[in-house]
Amino acid sequence: MKMKKTTFGVIVGNRGFFPDALAKQGRKNILDVLKKNGFNSVALPMQETKYGAVETFDDAKKCADLFNRNAQKIDGIIVTLPNFGDEKAVAETVKRSGLNVPVLIQAEPDAQATMTIASRRDSFCGKISVCNNLRQAGIPYTLTNSHTVGVTSAEFQKELENFASVCRVVKGLENVRFGAIGARTGAFNTVRFSEKILELSGISVETIDLSEIFGRVGRLADNDRKVKRKLDTIKKYTTTQSIPPEKLLKMAKFGCVVDQWIKETELNGTAIQCWTSMEEFFGIVPCTLMSMMSESLVPSACEVDITGLLGMYILQLAGGTPSALLDWNNNLGSDPDKCVLFHCSNLPKSFFSNAKMDYQEIIAGSVGKDNTYGTIVGRIAPAAATFCRTTTDDTAGIISAYVGEGQFTKDKLETFGGYGVMKIENLQTLMQYICRMGYEHHVAVSLSQKADAIAEALDNYMGWDVYRHE
Repeated sequence: MKMKKTTFGVIVGNRGFFPDALAKQGRKNILDVLKKNGFNSVALPMQETKYGAVETFDDAKKCADLFNRNAQKIDGIIVTLPNFGDEKAVAETVKRSGLNVPVLIQAEPDAQATMTIASRRDSFCGKISVCNNLRQAGIPYTLTNSHTVGVTSAEFQKELENFASVCRVVKGLENVRFGAIGARTGAFNTVRFSEKILELSGISVETIDLSEIFGRVGRLADNDRKVKRKLDTIKKYTTTQSIPPEKLLKMAKFGCVVDQWIKETELNGTAIQCWTSMEEFFGIVPCTLMSMMSESLVPSACEVDITGLLGMYILQLAGGTPSALLDWNNNLGSDPDKCVLFHCSNLPKSFFSNAKMDYQEIIAGSVGKDNTYGTIVGRIAPAAATFCRTTTDDTAGIISAYVGEGQFTKDKLETFGGYGVMKIENLQTLMQYICRMGYEHHVAVSLSQKADAIAEALDNYMGWDVYRHE
């Protein structure tokens, strides 16, 4: 699965008694920058209005109509102000377009040496007026960190990347479909969630019983072509030398059935029951198969943790890279800002320095080692990371989330499963917040730095209750 290119609708602001040449050059600059950075754009042609800018009510109608015709393509709108711009025309364009997408407001800075009547921009002031009109219209919008920032600057390139992540999250959460395979494990009250609250945000959950999956597995012959292909894929994915062949065959059959169900129901991700039904009644763990799905950007979470899966999916949308679900598991000695993140594990292999297939050591003692083959284990490589958790707050009837950034480190640690040491500034404050708010012990993590974009998308555009940890 590949992330598609982000497409922006572009509104070039203009105002008659400011220099028109600034709007002409501004349009060229923004379109050039978008193309250079790998983004698609939809903008008024130069001949459609004066320099392809939006200044009048008629201009706004033309631009809105263009956006409406390209609604399926457009992921977000960029308002660029090479001069003061016409705030009414900008707001009218967004309103009439019918688009419900993120909006970024960019204002070009004035140069101190060119503040004459022929070249002064006044975008600094115009941006305030545009924001005022958008707020009056109830249209949410995103601001650049600096009030004015040059379109061709390195700073704006970072703003673009961040805004593209915001747009991917918002767009990606439209009509998202998750699959719950099996019932919630009895001991895991922590992963309870409300399907109805998720549905209000456009997130649907399809369910299937483990017995149905096992039944379909039972119908597959050992020499089925699909099974052989899946078995070959598993062996190419990670080291399997220590795993009994009959266990690998079971994994291949299970993977075939899950892949087919995902395809039939058009799912964006899955959450799978494991402890201990899978081991007792089927004789494997699904961890490596889940790792393979997450690595291919179809995330898969443990213990039917659907809201944990939602956090994984959000991270994946923001960064375009695989995500994992881990436990906030241990302190690291006496360091207040470091902790151990751990799972059995099913982490994507791109997380690891080195990885291999193994057995699940924690439950092997109760169900037998022979029934626990299929984990993928190793240490998480040092890297910058973003963590995210979402939950349904049933008493308040809302979706809540927290998000922040940390760093996987090289601190010495010898343990089992999939694990890593993460350093997080003010970790004790974060743990206080998680515990006081009653969040789950699972947290989604990706090897990217996208906390600001995720907080902006979930708070400003999705309307969720978000804590941004810093």
